[in-house]
Amino acid sequence: MRPIDLTTASWRKSSYSNQDGGACVEVSDDFDAVVPVRDTKDPHGPALLFPADGWTTFVAAVKDGRLSS
Repeated sequence: MRPIDLTTASWRKSSYSNQDGGACVEVSDDFDAVVPVRDTKDPHGPALLFPADGWTTFVAAVKDGRLSS
């Protein structure tokens, strides 16, 4: 897999992030094949790249409550 340039990516805060600034993540919808995810508190730090179909499956599982702690 070749590197993906995230310098111009637009980021949005996850609706599942908490309001007190704790466990917050941001995602970018700018790429077709992958979904970059980063820590809101470290916007210049690393981002994890997930395959788009895997991310869709993960989000559906969270919404359905299949990943409760």
